[in-house]
Amino acid sequence: MDETVAEYIRRTVLKIPRGEIKSMLQKWGFLSEAQLQTINFHQMKDNVSQEVVHLCEENSVDIKQAAVLDIIYNHIYPNKRMWSVYQMQKTGEEPEIFDLQSFKKKFKRRLLSALGNVTINFREYEDNAIWIRVAWGTPYTKPNQYKPSYVVYHSQTPYVFISTSVFKSNLPLLCQALVVASSYRDIREMELRSHSLNSLKDIVFKRYSQYFQTHCPRPIQDRSEEPESADLRIIRENKSEKERIQRVTREIFGDGPQPQLEFAQYKLETMFKSDPTMEVLDKKEPFRCLVKFSSPHLLESLRSLAPAGMADAPLSPLLTCITEKARNNFKIKEKKSSFPEGFVSP
Repeated sequence: MDETVAEYIRRTVLKIPRGEIKSMLQKWGFLSEAQLQTINFHQMKDNVSQEVVHLCEENSVDIKQAAVLDIIYNHIYPNKRMWSVYQMQKTGEEPEIFDLQSFKKKFKRRLLSALGNVTINFREYEDNAIWIRVAWGTPYTKPNQYKPSYVVYHSQTPYVFISTSVFKSNLPLLCQALVVASSYRDIREMELRSHSLNSLKDIVFKRYSQYFQTHCPRPIQDRSEEPESADLRIIRENKSEKERIQRVTREIFGDGPQPQLEFAQYKLETMFKSDPTMEVLDKKEPFRCLVKFSSPHLLESLRSLAPAGMADAPLSPLLTCITEKARNNFKIKEKKSSFPEGFVSP
């Protein structure tokens, strides 16, 4: 086995939490159960990785086989990467029956003909998700296995989730290969990014509690009721108001958990309305501003505003339509210091 392959396997094993090394190696399937029994998983991780490398040498594991272990790790820990959502479009004709083998063949042919030195791995999962790992090289260098691109494609939908490597110049090639392999005509970025892959899926597949406006005005109190004391009336009104707030919040956000987003940013444009005699504005130009929202869990924080008494119910549509606007090219992403902040434009 090549030294670079051995080193790559060693580093991949070191990334895995100690308690999950054995289970991931079992899912990997390139080491037999008898070989796994010979490994002492309670020793230092570096020693464990060396034993795994030794067994892989006995089995002559190559780099494509080693890359499968990396796919398994990223599938279990997708939040280690930043994901972007892309949507593909057809020409309008009836959709074709998806053929996985044909998809793989077209995808590989497109990338290999355009670049040559690439390592491509596929792995299928039970939710119709095809995980694709692409390690990029050049005509003169071997693929860099430590900086691959990842693609998660759901074959029954037009949505693709892409986590790019530092080689962003290869992104057009990757998108082109996806369009050709899946028989679509175009692909566009939805400007929706997050480290939480599951949250992105919840948004585009609408698998979370949806907003539906059923808010009705508060009913008029029946004045034929018997008079009551001021204290009892206050208690009753407070209880009624709390119930109204809870009902309106539930109608807007639903009962289920919200997708985990940490940062949203809007570019807004509006006109001032003022008394003409005050001459606040000499010219009738729109007022432009930038509004930022950030929280460890933005949507859950917004949902708690009204019940906590920090905002009126129902909340402004500007706050409750974030996920819907995200599907219409708003930029919503997690706030991470290592990534430049994006923007939201109407």
